Amino acid sequence: MDYVEQPAKPRERTILELREFSRKLVRELGFMRSTLANSELAPSACHAILEIGVAPGLPARDLATLLRLDKSNTSRQLAKLEAAGLVYRQTASDDARSSQLYLTEEGQKLRRKIDRFATDQVSNALRRLVPEDQQALVRSLALYADALALDNDAGKTTRHASERVPLGQIETGYRPGCIGDIAGLHGRYYARASGFGSFFERRVATELAEFADKLPACGKELWCYVEDDRTLASIAIDGDETTGHAHLRWFIVDDALRGTGIGRRLLTNALDFVDARFEETFLWTFKGLDAARHLYESEGFTLTHEAEGTHWGRPVVEQRFNRPSRGEPRG
Repeated sequence: MDYVEQPAKPRERTILELREFSRKLVRELGFMRSTLANSELAPSACHAILEIGVAPGLPARDLATLLRLDKSNTSRQLAKLEAAGLVYRQTASDDARSSQLYLTEEGQKLRRKIDRFATDQVSNALRRLVPEDQQALVRSLALYADALALDNDAGKTTRHASERVPLGQIETGYRPGCIGDIAGLHGRYYARASGFGSFFERRVATELAEFADKLPACGKELWCYVEDDRTLASIAIDGDETTGHAHLRWFIVDDALRGTGIGRRLLTNALDFVDARFEETFLWTFKGLDAARHLYESEGFTLTHEAEGTHWGRPVVEQRFNRPSRGEPRG
């Protein structure tokens, strides 16, 4: 079939259509209601629960930026969530004047409830679209959301690192240079945080290269966040269809992107992929990575094994976390 280029619509028409679609999304997703997702909370409170759950230890001062609310409204929102027993604060270890936010056990339960509601809502809508249209929709919405964020931040000459607006995109599968980039991210982060050396970085590069050689493959996928032709964040699912289990691997986010939501988007992509195909996800980490543990537990992972080992190149207390899938696996 020959490709025929369609004439571009006038810019004014495009603006009107986007405004109309935006209003419809707000209505259909329920943001006009007094409560959202059967949670008995206002939309902004639900958003706060989700953001804190995605980034345990989120500085309280950064929540207002993420929610696009002024500080006084954010403070009142946090006070209500704390009074309801959903959120608690801890004094930051490096700054006694700063507090970090975490979800309580009840807050975790509520976040899972909101997640299930939202996942069902989106899943039901996606069933009406063919896979090609689904991917086109994700790409288009990502571009639109990033453009809105850039416009909202226009005029700001200085921004905290957690307020950075991502300018790249998430790509699936192997791409040239990603193995070195991902190994480098792991090497730098874990050298600084845990004192790991060349043994660990070499192992990441070797095992990732072996995994990439198998792609594309059923039950296996790699997601990379790419900016200026460099991979700055990644996550992979290494699934075994014979056992129904999927291994979550190489989840890393460059320090400059922490707090931007890229890690959340990558983890969501990976867990949605697993939920559609496997019975369970597991991952290996080690004791002491408390922020990562909070994040995994907020997504339904539980600690199932703990023992000293040297898989990482020096003795650490290795931990295995497991998460049952939240959907009917498809063959």
